[in-house]
Amino acid sequence: MAAYEQAKGAPAPRIQHGIAPNTWRWLCVKYFSECMDFKRLDPQTQRVRRLILEGTFDEPIAPRADRFFRDMPLGRMDPEAIEVLRDRKMNAPEAANSRIKAIRQVFKFAVKKHYVTANPAREIEKFKTGSTGYHTWSVEEVRQFEERHPIGTKARLALSLLLFTGQRRSDAIRFGRQHVHQGKLTFTQHKNRNRKPKRLTLTILPVLQEVIDASPCGDLTFLVTDFGRAFTDAGFGNKMREWCDQAELAHCTAHGLRKAGATIAAEKGATARQLMAIFGWDSIEQAELYTRAADQKRLADSAMHLLDNSR
Repeated sequence: MAAYEQAKGAPAPRIQHGIAPNTWRWLCVKYFSECMDFKRLDPQTQRVRRLILEGTFDEPIAPRADRFFRDMPLGRMDPEAIEVLRDRKMNAPEAANSRIKAIRQVFKFAVKKHYVTANPAREIEKFKTGSTGYHTWSVEEVRQFEERHPIGTKARLALSLLLFTGQRRSDAIRFGRQHVHQGKLTFTQHKNRNRKPKRLTLTILPVLQEVIDASPCGDLTFLVTDFGRAFTDAGFGNKMREWCDQAELAHCTAHGLRKAGATIAAEKGATARQLMAIFGWDSIEQAELYTRAADQKRLADSAMHLLDNSR
């Protein structure tokens, strides 16, 4: 195309750093550098999305193994081509779905900038995985962790902050006394704080306050490292893994405690709207996953005797 434009006497398209214009890699580079939605993502989310998209560059274009998707002209990035990229991750369906999600965002940006006229990834179906995500802690597993890590330890403080606020680890590691006023915890959720900030006010339960009062806390954050500093997200994840392993709970994670809290609240009668208020969800569908499961248990318990014909 560059030679063709030169032959017409028009300026040839610029090729920077070996990236041909109007190709898949060219569009991704544009997305990374120009898309405000991408720039407003958390740094960790940006890093993951970049890795996902850059992982498509060296995928060969079948049937010729010497040509790769990085040089695929945008005009040929049709639904069929994107299905090929999805299917290359068939053995890892969650990764395949993440790839589709990332590609959709790139083409959403491309449509807005008029680089393309339509989003070819919009109608591509994701794989049904059957996965329920992170393991949800049972009450017995919580008790097992508590027995290994009594009140007064950092591990017990971490468990209590996660379980009795229902928040993500990215929030729990940032909670401090500056967020507390008259028995309430007021904060902006760390996730999506730049794009869609969600400010919550939650009552500090007596059981949580008891643990905080008996724990070694930092000045600006309740949870601190052995060096007296606030945890990073990754650092806390590693420490929580260590604490869970010490309690012989290798399959349990910090996020599983958030799910456990939602399950416990739903089984005690919390409505979908109440769960949304506690956990900061925008979608009622997310909350109804827990209320439907709780309703099923209650309804089944109340009707099981109807199966017994001997009475």
